[in-house]
Amino acid sequence: MSARKGSSRLSADEILHVEKQDTEKQQAGSIPSTDSLDDIEAKENGHYWDGYLDEEHIDKKHPKLVRNLRYMFFSTYRRLFAVTFVANMSVFIALTATHWANTGNIAYAVVSNFAISILVRQEYIINILFDIFTSLPKSAPLFIRRISARIFHFGGLHSACSISGTIWLVLFAAMGTREYIHGLSPISLATLVISWIVLGLLLIILVFAYPNMRNKFHDYFEWSHRFLGWTAVALFWAQVVLFSNDLRRPGENLGHACVRNPSFWLVAAITFSIALPWMRLRKIEVRSVRLSQHASRLYINYTPYSTGTTIRLTHSPLKEWHGFAAIPEPEPGKDEFSVIVSRAGDWTSRVIDNPPTRLWVRGIPTSGVLRIVPMFRRMILVATGSGVGPCAHAIFEGHTPVRLLWTSPNVRETFGDELVDQILRYAPDTVIYDTRKHGRPDLVKLILKMVKEFNAEAVGVISNQPLTEKVVYGLNSRGIPAYGAIFDS
Repeated sequence: MSARKGSSRLSADEILHVEKQDTEKQQAGSIPSTDSLDDIEAKENGHYWDGYLDEEHIDKKHPKLVRNLRYMFFSTYRRLFAVTFVANMSVFIALTATHWANTGNIAYAVVSNFAISILVRQEYIINILFDIFTSLPKSAPLFIRRISARIFHFGGLHSACSISGTIWLVLFAAMGTREYIHGLSPISLATLVISWIVLGLLLIILVFAYPNMRNKFHDYFEWSHRFLGWTAVALFWAQVVLFSNDLRRPGENLGHACVRNPSFWLVAAITFSIALPWMRLRKIEVRSVRLSQHASRLYINYTPYSTGTTIRLTHSPLKEWHGFAAIPEPEPGKDEFSVIVSRAGDWTSRVIDNPPTRLWVRGIPTSGVLRIVPMFRRMILVATGSGVGPCAHAIFEGHTPVRLLWTSPNVRETFGDELVDQILRYAPDTVIYDTRKHGRPDLVKLILKMVKEFNAEAVGVISNQPLTEKVVYGLNSRGIPAYGAIFDS
């Protein structure tokens, strides 16, 4: 790790002393400085980052092949995906090799997988998962906390169950068709037709969910998930009723046959999970403050929030949704929070150029990656551009001493004095790196310098996908726990 000349790792007593000082500073919010650390040092001793490239840094811990396998190919997301998918396929193979391979059992496997896939994306479930996995105290061993903090990789379970459920549906439709043709079961033609239609819809959804397709055609990805997904759920209801009717006992009424079918209750859970956020659809008032031609700040007051919370806003509920990090007002007595909107497309440009007074919001605030900040004793937060939004929340709450590295061109001109001054008041040792003046930094090496000097346990990164992946890999491969969004939605 990098450090200033003559610096060293702090002792346990020194860490506790510095933590106490940091906490007192953040809680008091009394630092009046309006200059960032790099501005102050530039006046006195040069820029903070001067010479950081020439300092000694920790080397990567494993050969390149091992690093790539461990931190890229076998990421937590992919490991969770692999475990879930392999478990499904093991049951798939075992079932098809025995007499248990009948359409009834296969139908349960189909619906069970899709129920898990959808429920794990439900906002209340996400918040519960974060509540559980981030409840570890700071006194817990670091290796346990660093594993638990990877809860935001739960999307691997969603993806694995979606693909597995589709494969199970292929088996159900194929086996049901064979049994229908040969008269081996009472399955009806209507059940089979709906099964094949649902399978077609799911395949289209999976195609647009593939990472390259999702990034290239994100609107189509969102629309296919929403409208084709809703259609598939409606057809699942028809399929469950028809299949229950196919298998009902002599003299049994259809209603009893349906409630006796586990798939009926699983589809009911799926439907409720999807409908719940839309039950909380409402239009709220927003106060817009244009910060510059590149950014705007929207002030909102409608619901509580916690560290790392995100909300989704839109003008058109059925067309598109945009997620933003909630930034609380640090001053006592103010209940509203705000979000930073940076120009990054047609919708954000519309918000900046034509400030809205009302917007639609759906569901509840949902935990994001930086919900993990309170788990660590000391943390470096790295933000590029408007990525400072999620970091600001963690800074203002002050549960964990943090040091912010904020890289962006013309920070004050782009994001306004109010936000910059608020951040500097609560995190006075923030490093603001103006990329327009100084070019692009080697973020990994600059972060290593900060980790050493701040004695940080972990690093959180909020940036675009290529830079996030590069920094997280560069730090993890050197043994420093680093976390950043995985861009799977």
